[in-house]
Amino acid sequence: MELQQLRYVIAVAETGGFTRAAERCLVVQSALSHQIGKLEKELGARLFERTSRKVRLTAAGEAFLPAARQALEAAERARSEVAAATGEIRGRLAVGAIATGTAVDVPRLMRAYHDRYPQVTMRLQHGMSEALVRDVRDGGLDLGLLGVPPSYRGDVGAGLESRTLVVDRHVAVVAPDHPLAERALDAERASGDPVPLAEIVDETFVDFPAGLAARAQADEAFAAAGLRREVAFEANDLGFLVDLVRGGLGITLLPSRLVSRLPGVTVVPLLDGPTREERLVWNEARRSPAAAAFLETVPMTVPMTAPMTAAPTI
Repeated sequence: MELQQLRYVIAVAETGGFTRAAERCLVVQSALSHQIGKLEKELGARLFERTSRKVRLTAAGEAFLPAARQALEAAERARSEVAAATGEIRGRLAVGAIATGTAVDVPRLMRAYHDRYPQVTMRLQHGMSEALVRDVRDGGLDLGLLGVPPSYRGDVGAGLESRTLVVDRHVAVVAPDHPLAERALDAERASGDPVPLAEIVDETFVDFPAGLAARAQADEAFAAAGLRREVAFEANDLGFLVDLVRGGLGITLLPSRLVSRLPGVTVVPLLDGPTREERLVWNEARRSPAAAAFLETVPMTVPMTAPMTAAPTI
C-alpha cells in the first residue's frame, strides 16, 4: 500500500469520478485507475462502485476512507516534524474563520504568516462557528476562529483547546429613519444612557437562523431578562441581514466592534445586551508545527469592549 494510492482514493471519493480525480492529481486517468485497482486487489475488496454515470464508495470504501485520510495526515505530520527539527516550518495549514470576526485581521495575519513561512501551503475557509468546530475536531481544519456566547461549550473536549481573544458587547442596529434612531440621537445629546432590552422587545427582529451560536447570543440575553422577542426575518449572510435592516424590515443586534464595517445604519447602545466571545480553537492532538507557528502569531488576548455611551450613525 502506497501513499499515492491513498491520495488517489481520496481524490476519487471527493470529486465523484476518476476523470476529475486524475485532473486534480495531475496524472493520466489510466494510471490512477490502475493504482486503485492494485490497491483493491491487495485489500481484497472493491472500494468503488463504477457505473456509466457515477462513481460511489462501497461499504468497504466508506470504511477505508477515514483511515486513508488519517494515514496521509500522519505522513504529512511526520514530514513537518522532521522539517521543524531542522529549523524549517513546512506542510499545510487550514484555518477556518467566521465572517463577522473582529479580534484578528485574518488576511493580514495570513499574509504575514506566509511571508515568514513560505514553505507552508495555506487554506482559508469561512463558515459558522458550529461547522468550524466540527471541522477542527474531525481534522479538516487546523484552527478555527469562532464567535460564540460565553455559555458555548461546543469547543470543549475531544482534544480541543481554545483561547478567548476578545469579549465584546452587542448594540442594536437600526435603519437611520427608524424611531429608535431618533431615540438614540436624543440619548447622545442628553445623558447617553443605553437602552434596555425591555424597551426594544416588541420590535420586529432580523437575525441569524435559530440554533446557531450567532443567534444564541441574543436569544440568551432576552431569555435572561425574562423577555420573548419575535424574529421575523432570518439570514445566514451578514450583508443580506444588514440590507434587511436598512430596508426597514426590522432591527438586529450585533457586536459593537463589528458595526464600523456597516455603512448606512444607526447604532443604539444597549444596557443589558448580549455578549460575544471570539475564540481561537485547535485540536491539540493534531497540532502540527505549521499550526503551532500560527498560534504564536495570533495576539494572546484583547480586552473587553467598554459599554457604548454614544449612538453614532455610520
